[in-house]
Order: sequence, then structure tokens, then C-alpha cells
Amino acid sequence: MSIKSQLQALPIRLSAEQVSPGCSFPLGASLDQNGCNFSINVGDAKHVELCLFDSDENEISRIVLPSKQGGIRFGHIAGIKAGQYYGYRVFGTYQPEHGCWYDPRKLILDPYAKAISRPLIWDAKAYQEDGVTMIPKCIVVDDDFDWQGVGKPNIPRHETILYETHVRGFSQLKPDVDPELQGRYLGLVSAPSIEHFKNLGITSIQLMPIAAFMSEPRLKALGLSNYWGYNPILFMAAEPRYAANDALVEFKTMVREFHRHGLEVILDVVFNHTAESGADGPTLCYRGLDNKRYYLFEQIGDSPNYSQYTNNTGCGNSVSLDHPIGLRLVLDSLRYWVDVMQVDGFRFDLAVSLGRENNHFSSHAAFFKAIAQDPILSQAKLIAEPWDIGQDGYQLGRFPERWMECNDRFRDTCRAFWKGEHGLLGQMVTRMMGSRDMFLASRRSIHSSVNYICYHDGFTLEDLVSYEQRHNYANGEENRDGHGHNISANNGVEGVTENKKVLALRRKQKRNLLATLMLSQGVPHFLGGDELGRTQQGNNNAYCQNNKISWFDWTLDSAQQQFLDFTQKLIKLRKRCPLFNHLQLENDSYEKSHYRHHSVRWYRHDGLHMRQEDWHDAHAWSVAVELRSVRDPKERWFWIINACDHPIDFTIPNVESSFIWVQQMDTATDNAIYSKKLIAPDSLKLSANSMLLLEQIPS
Repeated sequence: MSIKSQLQALPIRLSAEQVSPGCSFPLGASLDQNGCNFSINVGDAKHVELCLFDSDENEISRIVLPSKQGGIRFGHIAGIKAGQYYGYRVFGTYQPEHGCWYDPRKLILDPYAKAISRPLIWDAKAYQEDGVTMIPKCIVVDDDFDWQGVGKPNIPRHETILYETHVRGFSQLKPDVDPELQGRYLGLVSAPSIEHFKNLGITSIQLMPIAAFMSEPRLKALGLSNYWGYNPILFMAAEPRYAANDALVEFKTMVREFHRHGLEVILDVVFNHTAESGADGPTLCYRGLDNKRYYLFEQIGDSPNYSQYTNNTGCGNSVSLDHPIGLRLVLDSLRYWVDVMQVDGFRFDLAVSLGRENNHFSSHAAFFKAIAQDPILSQAKLIAEPWDIGQDGYQLGRFPERWMECNDRFRDTCRAFWKGEHGLLGQMVTRMMGSRDMFLASRRSIHSSVNYICYHDGFTLEDLVSYEQRHNYANGEENRDGHGHNISANNGVEGVTENKKVLALRRKQKRNLLATLMLSQGVPHFLGGDELGRTQQGNNNAYCQNNKISWFDWTLDSAQQQFLDFTQKLIKLRKRCPLFNHLQLENDSYEKSHYRHHSVRWYRHDGLHMRQEDWHDAHAWSVAVELRSVRDPKERWFWIINACDHPIDFTIPNVESSFIWVQQMDTATDNAIYSKKLIAPDSLKLSANSMLLLEQIPS
């Protein structure tokens, strides 16, 4: 039954017997057999009114919460049922210069709301008049759900392959998905969508933000919207834009069906800022409740300057985890998603902000320690975007040992190496082997590095090999937004072309980049749509493009279908061999097995081992690596890389007795993955800008 259909409208006036003192814990609206307990932190406010609404959002009653404990006001209302709409009005001092924004004219959202009645859409006129009609209503929910005995997949880290996608973008144009489900939570788990994920071979769906958000007023004025959703207002409520009827139920259904098919759900979460922006932003939730404690402020001497919000995010404000009330909200939100909504992990946007104390990052910050001791959160997959824009904001490699981190050095090195930049061979092989310069073998797992070539912010893989410049004019900022340093190459022509030579080179470079990603040590992150040849027409910052620029195009030509086939085979190859997904070296003291270990040897094109000076040769673009199991001679691979603009003859090592080499991949050809037996070769010729992969098998 949907939340709205459960709504029980209350009489305008409540009897005194219906209101009782209630409990301060837990925060939010908590149902019991007699009614609902409401508890909310309002800091230094004088008192707070609970406002109740009917299903048409007409206000039907107001109740002063009767009890107080510190900054928390609470009370129990008998007769409240699941589906009840509500909000708050907070009374107190209105002195923004002193950090107090209490204004009972504004209807305030509950930070602990689990659902809202509709999307929050900025309306300047409505906000200035009363704010009530603009603000969606919080909904009292019943968290009971039939999980049908389906549990979490619990995929080991070394088997994890992340697939990043947007709820709407994935299925909005998918023709074999029911039109009523296109662009929605249930569209992601429709039979055609599940079939695509399973055939592709990925293990974990990383969803771009699905917590309730509001597009910035600036974008609304431009006729655009925040398509990506990185402007949250509530951390626990699933965004209703992606639901056909009931976001809470449909989100849970989506998670259950992903789990039924062995797929994890990773949420991209944004706890570093909110949609209230800076001092000139709207009062929607936190500012109207406890502004001084939910946000960080610049300092004047030892005192906070309440007129200037700390802006480590570029979005106008920074959420404070220095105070227990902010830290509690974030931890309660995470625990809710893992425990009640059954998600498997998180990717933390601008995660350095969460590890700041007194505005300085520490890997021992209270946030990290709280997660480490939590029996629920400590078992979830935790992925950090290891930077923000504040002071000392780049912290790659400095997060706690169980965390994974988005490795932009892998991205930049791979792009530059295959583009043909000088002097990168040593860095390139370091990235391929798990970036042990950043994630030390004595302290971190080899799977700490989340490797990626493309992410949602930046070029798609197709655009990476098709454009050298960003083309963001549709964003309304005269092409000034988005990153200007993309390390991309158009391979002869900027953008769309019919030049067959250019198109062939682009396809080859895509195969090289993707093969490097999937065969390197670490956790691969794959940008959804890249397997389809998705283009954003050169837009490298499509955050505000809720249209065909961002939506997946499922109409594939023969070249796109061939690349999809290549991607499926490549992922299957990675998954079947531990030398590519779980390399264990003798000097790896953090994660060591006494039953199995592997060896790595590097070769020049003439068959000799690489010397120290070879790694520093500014004009070296070729190398080969032998991966083998010390205990099992059957496990042996020879991976040859040639990023030169000309062919190279590579000397091939001898095989063991009664074995032969089988060529499993040649990125120089469109049909790149196949099995071809090699009869005692002394050398092989590699085409320009290509890779070969050989496997030793019994003859």
C-alpha cells in the first residue's frame, strides 16, 4: 500500500489526551502501536510547533511539542498512522549575525524524515510569500517491508566491479522497459535492465545521489535543473522524482531485486553540504533548526563569524561534523540506509570534508572512528572521493585502512600514457600494480585503489577519444564550467566525423583504456553507458542536462555493438583469473596468503628484464609484464603494451614444458578478444597503440 493511501487525516483540534511527553530518542517520527513519537533538535529555540497536513497538503493542526532535553524537543501524539504529512515551525531569536535563523513563518523539514510528499522545487515567489506551498511535507512511514528472504550478496572486495549510473539516465530511453518505469527506481530492475547488468558482468551498481535534493535557484532561473542530484536537502529520504508512486517502497523493491540477482547497491552520498547554500540561500531545514551546530563558519580570532559559512565544497556551506548533533545525523543516516534500506555501501562525495576537525583533515577524525567501531557500518563498502576544495583538500592515500579511495592518479596517468605524453612508463606500471606508492603494502589492501578512466564528472569514454576541448555551452555559463584539463585526444578531428581512419583509432584507444582498467590491480569503476559508446556531445560537466545529452542511447550501430561485446568478454576475462583481480605478492605484508603467492616480472621489447634506467626513459612507451603463480605453473600470463605510434617486435619468453601460449586479446582489432594458439613463437609484432595478452595453457 502506498504512503499516500495510508494517510489518516486528523481533526483540526487534538484532545489533550492525545498529546503526551514522549521520548527524546530516536530523533525523527517513530511509529508505535498507539501513535507516533516526534523528536527534533532545534538548538536554542524557545519552542517548536508540529504542523499536521492532510493528503492535499492543507494544514489541519498544530501542536507544541511538550518536552525538552537540551536542544531536543519531543512529544508523542496518539492516533497518528503511517502516511501522515507533517512539518515544523520553530520559534526563537532571529539574529543571523549571531547564527540564529528562527522564523516561525517558514515551514521547516525534519532532517530525519524518511519520505516527502513530492520533489522540492525552488519557487522564489512562493518562498517569499509563505514558504509552505513550496515546501513538500514530511511523511510518517512504517518501515515494514517484505524482503522475501533475499539477503545481501556480500561480494568480496577483490571481486567487485563498480558500475556507476544515474537512476533516470539508464532507462529513460530504454525501449524494452515499460514506459511507466522508464527513468525510475523500478526501471533499473526491470527484466531487460537486469539482463544487461548480468551480461555485462559487473557486480555492484553505484547510484548517483538518490537522497531528496533541490536544484539551485540559479539553475531554475536558467531553465535548467540539477540532474545529478548533488544538492541534498534530506539525507534519509529517497528522491520522489524517480518513483512512479511511492519512493520508499519502490527503492526497497529495487534493492531487493538487485540482491536477488546477486548485484550490490552502492549509494553516492553527499554529506558535505546542503541545498541551503550560503547566507543568501533559503531556510528549508537545518538553518531554521540549529544553524550554529549543523554548519561550519569562518573564524574571527577564536569566535565564529556567522555571516560567513565555511565553503570547502564550492556550494556555499559545509556541514559540521565537529558537533555531536551533525555527526549523529550523518551516522544515523548511514545506518538507516544499510540496516533498514539494505544497501551495501557508499561512495562519499568530497569525503575530506567528513574527516575535518577544526577544519583540518585527520584520518583519525571522530567520523572515521565512529564508523570503525560500528558493527553495522564497519561492514559496509566505504569509498572516499579523497578531496574537497578546502585547505589541504587533496588526501589521496590517507584514509583509514579499510576504506577504498577514488584514484584520480590512475585516471590521469592512463589517459596521458595512451595519449602519448613523455616519461610516464614508470608511473603507468605503478598504477597498473595497485598504486603502491599511495596505498602502501604494509598498511593497505591492494584493493584500496578504486581505478577509473571516466566518472560522471568529465568526459565519457567516447568523448575522451573524440574531443580535445570541452563543449559545455548548453550549461549556460559560456563554456567556462567543467574541468579544462581533460587529458583527452580527438585523434584527428574534433567531435563527430565520418573519417574511417580516425574512427578506427578512436575505437582502438577505447579498447586500450578499458583493457588497462580491467586488467590492473585494484577495484575497477566503470562509467555506465561507456559500454554503449555513450556521448555527451563533448559536454564534460553535464550536471544540469536532464535530457538526451545525459540519457543512455540504446540504439547501437555495429561498432557500438562490437564494443559492448568486447566489454563483456573483457570483464569475464578479469573475473576468471586471480592474477588480474587478486594479485598476492610476497612483499605484501598487509594482505598475505601462505597458500598462494604470485610473481611479477617486467621485460623490454628485446626480451631482457627492465633496468632502472629503462623506467626513466622519456621516450619509452612499451613494456611487457609476466604474471604467474609461484605454486601453480598453469597460471601464467604475458601482457604486452605498446603505446608507440609505430609497430614493435616483442620477444616472447619460452613456455614451460608441455605448455603453449594462447593469444587471448589483441586491441588492434575490433574483434579484440579471442583464443588463438601460438606455435613456439620467438617474437610477436604489436601494432601501433595496442596491447596483446597471452595465456599459458597445457598443450
